[in-house]
This record gives sequence, structure tokens and C-alpha cells, in this order.
Amino acid sequence: MQPYFLPYIGYFQLLAAVDKFVVLDDVNLIRRGWVNRNRLLLDGAAHTFTVPLRGASQNRLICEMELDDGQDWREKLLRTFHHAYGKAPCYSRVWPLLERAVGYPSMRLNEYLLYSIREIASHLSLSTEIVGSSSIYGNAGLKGQERILDICRQEGADVYINPIGGVDLYDRDSFKARGMELRFLRSRPIAYAQGKGEHVPWLSIIDVLMFNEPDVVRRYLGEADLV
Repeated sequence: MQPYFLPYIGYFQLLAAVDKFVVLDDVNLIRRGWVNRNRLLLDGAAHTFTVPLRGASQNRLICEMELDDGQDWREKLLRTFHHAYGKAPCYSRVWPLLERAVGYPSMRLNEYLLYSIREIASHLSLSTEIVGSSSIYGNAGLKGQERILDICRQEGADVYINPIGGVDLYDRDSFKARGMELRFLRSRPIAYAQGKGEHVPWLSIIDVLMFNEPDVVRRYLGEADLV
């Protein structure tokens, strides 16, 4: 998976389902994608928040991108989260995690994102090894399925799991021919009390953490099917 900033719970369901989680941080940035954006619950509705980048371009790799700290965005983002979740039942437990994630001092986008992913995984008591592709495999010249197959080969993997959205991108027979099983993870709908109003689904994992005790969140991580 590409690295995303404070991604939705499905990202961590996938992370919980595997032995090693490979973060593709040496692929091209998708502008207006989820790499440096996500959504929180603000005044009962989904609100998009963004980590600003310097010279953002789809012609540059994620690991080449830098944060734009010329803007006072970190404190503003924390104030937005405080306004959104200051009265949430698990605020006091989650706030230190959020402060560390938002305030992490690296200017490199991939390091910044990997830090927050690892911090949240640790908060959820997940022991899955998390690695960045830019530091290990040396196969950035390969594309699409061929690169995934090569990563699996280098890792000695016998099963590769991808989110259900990739079902049209990968071919089970190609994996089988190389002695591997291809499976897809499909998240089930998850609903929980967010205060007043109807539940707004698939927000940042921070929303889930703010409204649910850790044991409940860990149970949510299992609310997915492998097909």
C-alpha cells in the first residue's frame, strides 16, 4: 500500500492481517489522493484535512516529497482536531498519539507518514513488521503486478493480500504460477456512536480511536473478510 496520513480503519485491518506490511513509498504521488489528506468529523459532517507539500507533483516520487513548513499548518491542524474531538470519550488517551503524529519533525513525506502509521500500529498493539519499499527492494523500475510479484519473491511470501479494490489489478493465476496465493481483504461496514447525528463512515482512524476503547477498536480490526 502507498503511505497515507492517518488512514481509515481498513488500512489497519490489512496491516493486522499480514506478517509484513510493505509501504510503497517510491511510487509517484497522486495529487488530490489520500497520501497527504484524510477526513475527520467536524460539527457532524466529514471535513477534509491536508498536510501541505512543497512542489507537489505527480511526476515526483512520494519519497522525494517534502512537507511545506512555511505554513503554520501543524498547530492549525491540531486545533481542528481538538475542536472536533475535545469532548470525545477517548480524547485524553488518543491526544498524545495525535500530537506525536502531527508534530513529528521530519520534513520528508515518506518518513513523516511511516512514523504515524507505526505509531498507530503500536497503539493498537499490532506487531506486524512495517517496511518502506524505497529502502529495501531495488526494483522501482518494475511496474504494477510485476513489482508486487518481485517483492513477494524477495520476501519468500506464500500469500499476498491486497484490499478488495485491487481485484481488477492482479491475476490469481500469475501468483499461483509462482507458488503464491492471491487474496483480497474486504472490510465490513462498521458503525459506532459519534455523539449526535447519524454515523459518518470511513473517516480517519483517529475518529475510530476517539470514540472507542482500544479493545473495541482491536475487535473492529477483525471486521473484514479474506476472499
